[in-house]
Amino acid sequence: MTGRIDVHQHMIPEIYARWLHAQGVKDPGGRQLPEWSSDAALDLMDRQGIETAILSVSTPGVFLGDGTDAARMARQVNEYAAELVTAHPERFGFFATLPLPDVPAAVAEATHALDVLSADGVVLLANNAGVYLGDPAFDPLLAELNERAAVVFVHPNELPGAAADGIPPFAADFLLDTTRAAYNLVKLDVPRRFPSIRFILAHGGGFVPYAAHRLAVTIFGETGRDLNQILDDLRGFYFDTALTSSPAALPSLLAFAKPGHVLYGSDWPFAPELAVGYFNTWADDAHIDHRSARALFSRLKETTPDV
Repeated sequence: MTGRIDVHQHMIPEIYARWLHAQGVKDPGGRQLPEWSSDAALDLMDRQGIETAILSVSTPGVFLGDGTDAARMARQVNEYAAELVTAHPERFGFFATLPLPDVPAAVAEATHALDVLSADGVVLLANNAGVYLGDPAFDPLLAELNERAAVVFVHPNELPGAAADGIPPFAADFLLDTTRAAYNLVKLDVPRRFPSIRFILAHGGGFVPYAAHRLAVTIFGETGRDLNQILDDLRGFYFDTALTSSPAALPSLLAFAKPGHVLYGSDWPFAPELAVGYFNTWADDAHIDHRSARALFSRLKETTPDV
């Protein structure tokens, strides 16, 4: 079986969409909330050669305002996703949504989603109410994820500051947000303190592959750690190709990432099918398309034998 495994495809369950609209969220990241259904996802997947999609909720996640409904909504979204995977086990998986920055609630939901709902991993926003991944406040959650050797999909959020007029956050700010999270994770030694966690950075890692040496030199100046070790930690992330597999970006990503650490991503439905097809033009590689993902996700390895 050679169909693509899409590690960056979003779901927008009706209950979640209604909740977002009730909270006044209509254009997260600067894009209008698109229509979504599991049937539409399957149709898109068939047209674009996607065998399996690991679904996740995009920005803004479930923590809005004071976070009153965050834990409840995370549980509802995750239970919906688990039911969808039960109905289509070879077509869908999911990254569980967690109610960060409420760390105790996030730990409780992570353990439930991974241990009871059999989630394929968790999705964490790069910053949560302005606090970036890597912050010591999140260490109790990372300890639980490390114990389970979890896959963590890092998705950008809107920057903790005003957006620039005329530049929608998804166009440029998202790339910076992911880069900030990767920088903070490496600076605070998270990949070595929690070595069993496998982090996937969305959108080719933002600016990480292209600015890695600049980032590494800065971290070296702040920490005094070995420069080659810092670069190795930056290279040790996984990277998805969502909106990134262009003839300009993909060669740089492949030159930087460790072998087997580049995974296919579509970003549908926030990326319309026209954009998905456009970037698929340059993402025709068996390791990117499916083999590296099968090596990362044990469930897919078992159900999708290598060819």
